[in-house]
Formats: sequence, C-alpha cells, structure tokens
Amino acid sequence: MDQTRDETGWLGGWVRADPVRAVGVVMVLVSLVWRAQLASRGHLAVDDWVLISRASEADLTPDFLLTLYNNHFMPAALLSTWLVTRAAGVAYWPYVLLLTAAQTVLAVSFFRLLRTLVRPGWAMLIPLAVFLFSPLTLEATSWWAVGVNMLPMQIAMVLAVGAQVRYVRTGRRRHLLSLAAAVLFGLLFFEKALLVVPLVFLATACLLVGGPPVHAVLTTVRRYWPSWAMLTALSLGFLALYLSRAESSLRRPDSLSEVLSFLGQLLGSTVVPGLLGGPWRWLPAGDGAPVTAPPELARWLAWAVFLTLVVVTVRLRRAAGRAWVLLAAYLTLVTTMLGATRLGSIYSDVAGAVPRYVSDVVVVAALCLGVALLGLATPTPSTAAGPTTPEDAARDPEADPAAARAATAPPTGTAGLDQPATHRHAGVIHAEAADDEVARPGRPFGTPPARSTSTSPGPVDPVSPAAATRSTEPANQRYPAAGDGDSLRAQLARHRETVSTVLTIVVLAGGLGAAWTTARFGDEWAVKSGKVYLETARVELAAAPPDTVFFDRPVPPEVVPALSAPYNRQSKFFQAMGDAPVFVTEAEAPSLFDARGRIVPVSVDGPAVVPGPEDGCGYKITGGRTVRMPLTAPRDDWFWVVRIGYLSSADTTATFRLGSATREFPVRQGLHQYFFEVTGGGDAVELTVNGYGVTLCTNEVAVGTPTPQQ
Repeated sequence: MDQTRDETGWLGGWVRADPVRAVGVVMVLVSLVWRAQLASRGHLAVDDWVLISRASEADLTPDFLLTLYNNHFMPAALLSTWLVTRAAGVAYWPYVLLLTAAQTVLAVSFFRLLRTLVRPGWAMLIPLAVFLFSPLTLEATSWWAVGVNMLPMQIAMVLAVGAQVRYVRTGRRRHLLSLAAAVLFGLLFFEKALLVVPLVFLATACLLVGGPPVHAVLTTVRRYWPSWAMLTALSLGFLALYLSRAESSLRRPDSLSEVLSFLGQLLGSTVVPGLLGGPWRWLPAGDGAPVTAPPELARWLAWAVFLTLVVVTVRLRRAAGRAWVLLAAYLTLVTTMLGATRLGSIYSDVAGAVPRYVSDVVVVAALCLGVALLGLATPTPSTAAGPTTPEDAARDPEADPAAARAATAPPTGTAGLDQPATHRHAGVIHAEAADDEVARPGRPFGTPPARSTSTSPGPVDPVSPAAATRSTEPANQRYPAAGDGDSLRAQLARHRETVSTVLTIVVLAGGLGAAWTTARFGDEWAVKSGKVYLETARVELAAAPPDTVFFDRPVPPEVVPALSAPYNRQSKFFQAMGDAPVFVTEAEAPSLFDARGRIVPVSVDGPAVVPGPEDGCGYKITGGRTVRMPLTAPRDDWFWVVRIGYLSSADTTATFRLGSATREFPVRQGLHQYFFEVTGGGDAVELTVNGYGVTLCTNEVAVGTPTPQQ
C-alpha cells in the first residue's frame, strides 16, 4: 500500500510540476496507438510489393543499396526493407511496428523542440495536436513505401532545427556535429531531405536573428557561417553522388492552366484544409492511399480560419510575422520542387491532391503555429553559455541578451540597426518586443513582468527571481502592449468570454474534423486488393498438389500496376513468400493464378493452326519430316506461349519453329499436351519429329498468351 501511495505521489507530483507536459505526453501516446491501429487495418500496397520483390532477389551489396528506386536515392530504406524481407517475408506486422517506432521518435523529438523553441503555456498543445493528428501525415504513418522515406526526413528536420537552435544559443561546436548527423540521417532515407538545409537557414534567419529581412539574412550568414560551411559541403557531396546515378526528373508544364490547377489543388484543397483537420472527404486510389477531395464550403471555411489566424497573431505578436514568413518560404520550396518534377507528367492532374508530397510541411507549420501563438522562448542561463566580454556578447547575443544589449547599445540619441527596442522588426529570441510576453527563469508563465518605469519603448530586461517575486501586479493582468497590437489586444480583453468561446469552437471543430477525416482514411486504407489476392493464393497453394507448377503472368493492375514491370509479374510478387509457388517456362499441365488468386489450369488465348488434311489425325508428322501448319492469324514478333495437343506412337522429342525462333520439347507416347514459351512471330508454324519410326498426329497448336481455363 505504501509503495502504491509513493508511486501515485510521484506521478501526481510529476503531473503537477508541469501539467502541459503531462497532457502532451498523453496526446503523443494517443496518437501513436491510434495511428498504429489505423495502419494495421491495411496491408502492403503497390510500391511495397516492388521494394519487397527487389529485396528478396538481391544480395546485400553496395550496388543494391545505392541503386535508385523510381529515381529516389534511399539506401537506408532499401536496407530496412531487405532486413525485414529476409526475416519475415511478406508479413505486414514488422512494417507497422517500424512505422510506429519511427513515429515515437519523431513525436518525442518534436515535443522537445516545441518546448525548447516556444514559451510555455497551454496553447502549446495546439501546435502539438496539429503535428500529431494532421491528416496530411496519414500516408507517412500507414504506408511503408511512404513512411520509410518521409518519417526519417521529418525526424531529420526536427533534430536539425533543434541542433541549430542549441548552437545559436550556446555557440558550442558539438551541436554542429548533431546538425550534420541529422541531415545525413535524412539523406540516407530520402534525397528530398536536402530541403532540411534551407529549412535550417530559414529558421535561423526568421526566428533566431533580429532586424529587417536583408539585415537578418546577412547576419545569419556571417554569425553562423560554420553551420552553412558544413551543410554546404555535405550537400555538394551528396548531390555529386546522387546526380552520378540519377536521371533528370525535371519536367515542363504543358500550360499555365496546368500550373494554376496544381497550385489550387495543393494549397487550396490539401495544405490549408489538411492543417485544419481536412480534407474531410477522400477519393479512393486503388490499393494506394486516397487523395484529397474537400467539400467546397469546407475548403473556403478552412481558408477563412487560416487567414484570420495569421492576421490576428501578426497583430498580437510581432514574432508571428516571422513565423508565417518561414512557413511560406518552406512551402514555396516544396511547391517548386513538386511542380518541377510532377507537372507535365501523367501524374499532373492529381499531383496537388496527394498529401504525402507535403507531409513534411506539417512539421514546419506546427512549429510556426507554436511561435505565432506563444512567441519564442528566452534561453535560460542553463542553456546559454554566456559570453564574458562585451565583444563576445555582441557576437553572440542569444547566449546573454542583457549583455548583448549593453554591448551593442548605440550612443545616446542614436538608434542602431541591431536595436530591436526601437525597430519595428523586433520579436526574436534575443530581442523580444514589449508586446511579447516572455517566460523567464523565476517567473511563472502567465505572470506579467514588472512594469517598466522608463519612457523608452525598449525591450524588457531579463527578470531575476527576486524581481519576479517582488512584482505586485495581479497575475491575470495583461502585460501592457506596445505597437500595432494595442487596440486589438484591448478589444480581445473586453470580449474575453466571446473570444474564448470562439476559440473553443474552432479547436473542437478542427479536432472533430481531423477525427472524421482520419476515420474515413482508415476505411479507404483497409480496402486492399493485394492482401485479398495474397491470402487467397496462400489458401489455394496449401490445398494444391505438391507438384503444381505455374506459368508466369502479371498480377492484377490494382495490386501492382504495369508501370512497375517486371515487378508486376506473379513470379516477382510471390518470390518473398516462404512457401513460394514454382514458376516454369514449360510443362505438360501448368497452372495459373487468376485475377482473384485462385489456381486454375492454363489455356492459350490466340490463333490456332488451320485444321489438317488427315481425317482423324489432322497433321501427320513422321520421324525426320517437317510439316508446315498455317495459323488462322499472324503473330507479331513477341513473347508467346504455345500449346500443342498431340497423339504420339512413342516417346521422342520434337522441334517447334515460329519464324526464326525454335524450341525443342519432349514427346510422350499416347494422347498428351505440352506448353512452352517462345519468342518469335509469323503466319505459320513448323513441327519436326526427331525420332525415326515415330508418328505424331496433331490438330491443336495455338500461339498466344496464357489465360485461366474457363
């Protein structure tokens, strides 16, 4: 009993110490369980079968790992698939387990970054919820071929930004190694992880450096040049390797209307609705994940809510403007890359409606939303290696904001470029504007800082624990605003109950919308033709005679499309099974898997020979003679299957000719048939019996494609 009480007390103390953290952990656990359950409803799909087939037939060599798949460089993804295939064949549960493990790492890393980057407060749970439950990431958490690329890339994004934040705040070079390792990790799974490099730069310039845009960019380049030198070298080395193996994926759109339609789909129907719980309605896409198809009214409402959020947060918090600029810049990069590689192709009509193409945007959007709602956190002394000299403070203001302001203060009556107190672009980590409430050591979040008695509009200096304790202002009193947010703040304060009600409705609507969208996605994801096909074939194989052999043919296109040839053939599809069927190129009584996975005898669909002149025999062929038999229709030079039904007087062999192609096959005494593959063409076939004294009669010779016997 005492032990139970102690454990309960520890847990209760942990929750009371930081209730926001506790609720965030619960949200992470709920998202992991929910997404794992949703993924388990489906099965392997489309590209998964191709990756597994390639892994099952290859040895683990550098050549295999460095081979591009659909022009994608993904050695770590190929390695993961190879290991699972060799260990579990075509079992699905290992992939669900790996996807869930990657989601766990990603969710925990993102929550830590969010708590590091933004100020504490209950509003932190809103960007966390957007990140954890956005329908835009459903493909990445359910479909192995997508998740094995996108989840590591998202992990790399979070870890790289976190490493850069720590480097900016402390100046410690070990964080550069963490930054490089994070980017390299993403590149090993997906070449699109190159976008992590500009993301780190944009996040630094927009969120971690103050001043007007040009000044912020120049300062970012100059102050943190070790980051850019290292990332540039890493990027160039990777590009050299990738371009030496890849073919150009760049395409040109066919028309301006194609570009506009793509942008309307991507931004209007996918990104913005997806960030607010949409698209609420999906269009099925076979065994692959469905594409977005939001209702028109819901789409416009999503845009109205999003634009209102941007305007209000920018008016209330200057750092919000920089956050939304960061999101717009990254979204521009993603849109440009996607348009340059998808427009002008067979996928251009739906390219903007595929959520997996923008699932990485959710990471950036959630971080930017957190900054817009809460503002940027001020580094605590424990996380900042404070410079000891004014010169060091000027070079590294993030480490010691107060010393930096003192070191860079302009002469009396002068306003410096780096003086955020008097500059309209304030609101960054080392220079918070007066209307941005700051959570500082010793002052609980939500408690306003002491009013400044100075008439200067400059930023508030860090508050010591003692000063925070001496503050006599009510805890619920808002910190006096300065700048263009004054009137809006006052209006919101006067209508606090109405504003709270509206916000609650919006948050609940977004949550319910995301739940509805996710459930509908799960319904679509659970329909898998490949799973039914595989399970039916397994049951049929278990009941078939042990000597059953098969002719090869494509699987149904809804399982693996023809574009994936030759990995759309049954011999490739089934080869990773532990009890894989045996495929042959000739047999006396071969079988086929039909479109539903059932085992059926083979029939040849194609022209047959014209009936022979001998009554009761057709074409009589004696040993050593060659007989020409015209076909009812010519055959092009192609890959065909031939069926010959015959009556032979003894065992021997015979030679078949179609154009320039020849094939020798065994002949058995009595009434039999034989199937074999041949590549050739012509309007007639020739048959020669090789054994002297043997007579063979045939009137059944067909040249065509193998089909299930009716």
